[in-house]
Amino acid sequence: MKKLGLLVIMLLGLCAAAYFTSSSALEFTATLSGLLCVWLTARQNIWCWPIGLVNVICFFAMFYEAKLYADMLLQVFFFVMSVQGWIVWLTGRGTAKVRPTRRLTLLRGILLGIAVIAVTGGWGMVLERYTDASIPYLDAFLATLSLAAQLLLSSKVLENWVVWIAVDVLSVGMYAYKELYLIALLYAVFLGIAVSGLLSWRSELQLHAWPGARPLSTADQPEYR
Repeated sequence: MKKLGLLVIMLLGLCAAAYFTSSSALEFTATLSGLLCVWLTARQNIWCWPIGLVNVICFFAMFYEAKLYADMLLQVFFFVMSVQGWIVWLTGRGTAKVRPTRRLTLLRGILLGIAVIAVTGGWGMVLERYTDASIPYLDAFLATLSLAAQLLLSSKVLENWVVWIAVDVLSVGMYAYKELYLIALLYAVFLGIAVSGLLSWRSELQLHAWPGARPLSTADQPEYR
């Protein structure tokens, strides 16, 4: 009940912010659906995926208007990965509502980091040379990092929240610079929810699916390979 009350307060706060910043209907819809999506994801609620698809469509249109082309293209991948995540979360779950959370292996984490650096460099160069992108390399980095986070989230990997926290911190600054103040505020809220999601998922991972089970050791925890 307390969590639902907090969500209502955040929604009312966003409505007030939308009014005072004269945000467009598209920006408000993107903000609202984004907040609901992340809030439901942190609680491992399967409805995060259909609401997330609405959010992706809104952000695609909004980023096109803001000339943030890397973020715009990213929404196409997000759409596909959201459908994939919806399917993954509903498979291999046994009697649970969604698939159990897994951990990221060290090797896969290193490879993912190398891939993020390489893709950011190439993507940023293309944006700088062939488009009128406003901040090409930061745009490309956040887009690539978000893609990595979404990949981990769709696969139900705990460390997706660590990556999302980094994305949220940097996004607040970028969207404020682009004068998308409501979206900047949204990412500040996302940051708080991401921290909550990390703690909640990690706590859930430490226990078996049934009440009173012993904590899992590091060796026992399922890994994402």
